Amino acid sequence: MLKLIDVNFELKQMMEPYFRTENSRSADFCFGNIYMWDKRYKQSVAPVEGRLVTRLVRHGETYFAFPVGEGDLRPAINEMLEICRSEGIPLKICGITDEHIGLLYDAFGGCFELSEDRAYSDYIYRADKLSTYSGRAMHSKKNFCNRFENEHEWRFVPITKEMVPECVAMLDEWTEESEGRLTHDIGYEHDAILRGFSHYDELGLMGGALYSGERLLGFSVGEVISDDTFCTHFEKAYPDVAGAYPMVCRELVRMVCEKNPEVCYVNREDDMGNEALRQSKLSYKPEYILNKYVAVWKT
Repeated sequence: MLKLIDVNFELKQMMEPYFRTENSRSADFCFGNIYMWDKRYKQSVAPVEGRLVTRLVRHGETYFAFPVGEGDLRPAINEMLEICRSEGIPLKICGITDEHIGLLYDAFGGCFELSEDRAYSDYIYRADKLSTYSGRAMHSKKNFCNRFENEHEWRFVPITKEMVPECVAMLDEWTEESEGRLTHDIGYEHDAILRGFSHYDELGLMGGALYSGERLLGFSVGEVISDDTFCTHFEKAYPDVAGAYPMVCRELVRMVCEKNPEVCYVNREDDMGNEALRQSKLSYKPEYILNKYVAVWKT
């Protein structure tokens, strides 16, 4: 039976070629995201004939991610089936995009039952729109930025390793102030951010910090995940500072596009089924929602 290895930083070199081959705009298929959120999802991986098998835990149940890479799907999924049968559990595959549905059908016909996974679907935005807040639909975001710029002596600078302790101190304060009004995921997110900062340069992360004078008001970090897409992994700002969040979003996209002119889209990830977060992400007017699905093997 296939032997899976728990995700750790040393697996980055082995895993990344599969993600580069997939070249997906999905936030699921980049090492930074997988590594940072591993405490929550408890992932383990193994290569199978050109594809990467990934086991994870969601809501206390075993899932497998869609096996990214290239070549025949059947060997990887057959290995997943063997594991599930040996443990007496159903095979559930998550992270399936519209592109994957046809591949699954070609390989296995109608053996899977599909359902939409809206809480884990990603919000995809045009980089040029986020960097300017152009158009009537984004007028309120632009107004918030204008107000912020009028009220603050501000600067937005790239995050360096030397700035990490300051960002962590702000994160701790933000988390403490937010406890009680946000979901239980806040603890996992806090851990994910710390894991990201612990290997900031090695993970190839890119981020920026917003200051008013000497006070850090917000920061945002992500990575380029495909030929044309940057993924924002996390974004934090003080909610009581008017315009801080729109400024952090806009300025990070400007910085990313200046350094990576090939980036046309920004993935701001999913909403985890949180209604307030959903409304916030919709307010930035996504170009489209990158739909995700779960496939369950029919027994």
